Amino acid sequence: MGNDIAYARIHPAIGIARVGNSTREDGWFHGPEVPDPPAAKPGFAKDGQGAIKRQAARFRIYGYGADGRVVRELTTADPQVHIEWSVHVANKKAAWYEFSLPLDIPDMKDHPEPLRNKKVTDRASLIIDPGRKTLTAGSKQAVEFTGGSFLGTPVPLGRMHSDEHGRLVVLGGSGTSRNPEGGELTSYGNNDGWCDDTSDGPVTATLTIDGEPVRVDPAWVVVAPPNYAPDVKTVRTLHDLLYDLFVAQGTLAPPKTVNFDRDVKPILHRFCELQWVNKGFATHFGFGGPQHFLAPDHLAKLASPSPTYEELRRQVYTSLRDPKRDGLSPMPWPWIYGDGMKSHPDSVLQYLALSPTQDATLLSWMKGEFETTPWKGFPSRLEDAPVADQPALLDRAALDFCLADAFHPGCEVTWPVRHTTMYSEPLRIRHRPSGSVEPDYGATLSQARALGADGPLHEQGPGDLTRWMAVPWQTDTASCRSGYESNANLGPRYDPYLPTFWPARVPNHVLKESDYHIVNKEITQTDEDGREAAFARRASWLRGLKGDYKQQLKQAVAEWHEFGIVEVRPYTVGDGRFPERLQVESKPGFPLDGVSDNRNLTAIHVPAATAAEDALTAQAAGEILALTGLAADEVTIGYFDKLDPFGEDAGRHAEGGA
Repeated sequence: MGNDIAYARIHPAIGIARVGNSTREDGWFHGPEVPDPPAAKPGFAKDGQGAIKRQAARFRIYGYGADGRVVRELTTADPQVHIEWSVHVANKKAAWYEFSLPLDIPDMKDHPEPLRNKKVTDRASLIIDPGRKTLTAGSKQAVEFTGGSFLGTPVPLGRMHSDEHGRLVVLGGSGTSRNPEGGELTSYGNNDGWCDDTSDGPVTATLTIDGEPVRVDPAWVVVAPPNYAPDVKTVRTLHDLLYDLFVAQGTLAPPKTVNFDRDVKPILHRFCELQWVNKGFATHFGFGGPQHFLAPDHLAKLASPSPTYEELRRQVYTSLRDPKRDGLSPMPWPWIYGDGMKSHPDSVLQYLALSPTQDATLLSWMKGEFETTPWKGFPSRLEDAPVADQPALLDRAALDFCLADAFHPGCEVTWPVRHTTMYSEPLRIRHRPSGSVEPDYGATLSQARALGADGPLHEQGPGDLTRWMAVPWQTDTASCRSGYESNANLGPRYDPYLPTFWPARVPNHVLKESDYHIVNKEITQTDEDGREAAFARRASWLRGLKGDYKQQLKQAVAEWHEFGIVEVRPYTVGDGRFPERLQVESKPGFPLDGVSDNRNLTAIHVPAATAAEDALTAQAAGEILALTGLAADEVTIGYFDKLDPFGEDAGRHAEGGA
């Protein structure tokens, strides 16, 4: 019965799980398995006690014929199919190198990265590695990722089980970060003595059909931070980046023709959907805004190849960032920080640009060279797709809800993933053979070594993707804000809402639940102006954090699960005054009575020496508040090492010039 199967593959090729602190047996859910799944019901992401549920990565095995075509999914429902799964996750962050900026950009040519925890000589004690775990598909057992430790303290990394069809389900850690010695948090991403329970590693399987072994191409799992806005996609997703990477390599083909519904509209839609996580995008691209692309009349013009609307298309296209043309200007779209973002900008990578493939798509659209044939869209459930389409849908769905930029360092993964040497084929991570030992790269890792033939961008082992990320993850989540600015550059053109880092995963400004009830007329005796004001109002998502920057980092590590989740809610009034679907922040767990909606609205960076001296900080604060017109609780003023990758601000001040 298996003679039609020549080999098999695990999909998704890269699966994404996310941490959560719910301890309930049902305190988890499956991650997206189609690129545009239906919105989940409000409350789905947290349990009844307010804890965040874990997102599981589910892996399936598909059989392929000798011609490379998908034959069928292989499950234990077929008694002739036997599967044994293996997963080996690890966390190597504390034993790896610090992160300043991506080592593959020009900015880092002369800036080698030092080791984290460089005073710890027993480097193995910094690696959380529970070892390879195995599971027989179809069994009812759950296998825990235990056995690893950090500086002698046990750190579990999650568990795995199989579903009723023998598919593998991987759950990550509980989101707990710790310092066994009780040290402070001082950095967005390089905190010595600390660890978290994110992880990554290979997913493999042995397969027999009718007792005959069948080759199975392996996959990879990444355990990432929570997704605080699960129905919002960024303008350039991780799938966009990797698709473009392999198109450039020639191993994937771009679409032969550009279709408006399939290729153009999704990009425009993402600009508009960022309205639910950033007030700057809401004002310009959101409902009723000057560039609300989804407004029916506006969308009809954008969807027409007629010369009548050529200039409209041209104005949209030319508003997009071209780094060679635009240099350091923050004004071109999208208003998102890039890989080279610093408090004193000097790199064309200060801001994000769309991928070359996205750009080529929009250029064809601008010229009117596109099809208008209606596209039915992705299926809402994987089971509704032909079996031949299911593997690619799984691969894309996992990556479409991940960030590509800014890799500063990133949310799920970071800059190494844009190097083809990391892959055995498109989207499939190249595995390091068991027993193969990675070279020791020394006390520092230079750009030349990192990108060299003997560098770390080739075969990968457990923990190798996430080791480049921030440790612990919560400090970076609390640091990726919008409207970052240096006090040296403040003026009348300062915008506290823009640009932004990662709003699709880490929101900046959100529609509160109480304002949603006003908009939806669930609170009576509200006039129309009051409804308009409630809809336009946005609250700082970080308003639950208190104190100075370092105090906020400490609180974020302890209380990350108290942040609200941006969820889809219906607009039921039916008068067309507001969108049919609104995305609303669930009620945060922080005590917010008497707290301004704009607390921690924006962050102003001052030199390290200034932040260390109370008198200088007070003087700087007074000047900043006078320049911006913001209230004291609306501004977090401090030294943000995320914006000062090479310690330039500290150095300038020490030399006498702040």
